[in-house]
Amino acid sequence: MRLVIARCSVDYDGRLTAHLPEAMRLIMVKADGCVAIHADGAAVAVEIKRRGKIDGVEQLARYLERMERDPLLRGVRGIYVAQVIKPQAKVLAESRGITCVEVDYDELRGIESDVLKLF
Repeated sequence: MRLVIARCSVDYDGRLTAHLPEAMRLIMVKADGCVAIHADGAAVAVEIKRRGKIDGVEQLARYLERMERDPLLRGVRGIYVAQVIKPQAKVLAESRGITCVEVDYDELRGIESDVLKLF
């Protein structure tokens, strides 16, 4: 995947027609040719761990607290990412308004699993 941050406007013509005025945007070009464009709605802090535990949630919460002090970053969103997130960490994250996301790192790197799947 390629990531580009650029000031641009967007005109899309497909199933629908859309125009986005000039702004800072994140442009993601995926390996399959898919292009996704995201506007800068608010700051996002992402904490990535191999195993999601309570201490990682606490660490991200501290970062968010510090970032909230900056008037330009207020309203910052927290996302906690790990291969496996312990149930207690999920509960704590939810109580602090932090989103949890579990990902398969091997799959992201394109390494195929030995486990057979139908789809």
